[in-house]
Amino acid sequence: MDYKEYINEFLIKKTNKKKIIVIYWPTWSWKTDMSIDIARYLNTEIISTDSRQIFKYMNIWTWKITEDEKRWVKHHMLDIIEPNQSFSVWEFKNRSEKIISRLFKENKIPMLVGWTWLYIDSLIFGFDIPKIPADEKLRRKLEKKANEEWKEYIFNKLKKIDSNYDKNLHPNNLRYVIRAIEVKILTWKSKTSFKWNKKLKYDVLFLEPYYKDREYLYNRINKRVKMMFDMWLINEVKNLLNKGYKKNDFWMKSIWYEEIIKYINWKILLKESINQIQQNSRNYAKRQITWFNKYKKFI
Repeated sequence: MDYKEYINEFLIKKTNKKKIIVIYWPTWSWKTDMSIDIARYLNTEIISTDSRQIFKYMNIWTWKITEDEKRWVKHHMLDIIEPNQSFSVWEFKNRSEKIISRLFKENKIPMLVGWTWLYIDSLIFGFDIPKIPADEKLRRKLEKKANEEWKEYIFNKLKKIDSNYDKNLHPNNLRYVIRAIEVKILTWKSKTSFKWNKKLKYDVLFLEPYYKDREYLYNRINKRVKMMFDMWLINEVKNLLNKGYKKNDFWMKSIWYEEIIKYINWKILLKESINQIQQNSRNYAKRQITWFNKYKKFI
């Protein structure tokens, strides 16, 4: 069935809940083209659920939608903070829900598009996320330790104090690992205790972009990584460093930037940098697929 047939069935479906469309699936899986097509079809707007596209100046690596593409559909939650600023799931949820409320008032169906599952879950489930202020002193201490030791050292610390939540994170995603430790220390509660009640708040249509199989997706990821290097990805990272953003800022906690910095600092060859990024990207896509499979029970 064509996805527009799914949408038409969704539109006429009787429900007491407000309707939302979620386009998910791993990075580099045709979400952008599909989402723009649907948003134009429905005359609605898109809320990005990508935790890296919220940062300014990080366009090539995050494969951010272009200005030309944005002229067709209004997008939200892009380029909203500096690379050295933090942005919690609570802040994302708070801002996005205001946009969703406005779209509902305009009789439009909001569209969530992206691959950051914490962002998606915070909106579609009964998330209870308290506003827990950042402890900058604790963050600096953990970041310093991560630089002195290794990211796995900090991840192992999380496993010791919050063995329930560590399964939700990748060791390389240092920003979220530190935040999980921070929440546990400040509240004595696991982040799992603030999570959803497993019931959807809305009538949600989950849509997956088409792809042939996992091997096909992995090959596409490999090609996309090479394309980004051809599009001056290294210059983008150099420009961030030249703007004064440092390796300990939040943008550097994003997975895969480390491999580019290593190349810039002559610690690894370009081929090694590309290979490492491709491998890490494939591993992350595999993790995303595993997480996203939980949505299938709602389809």
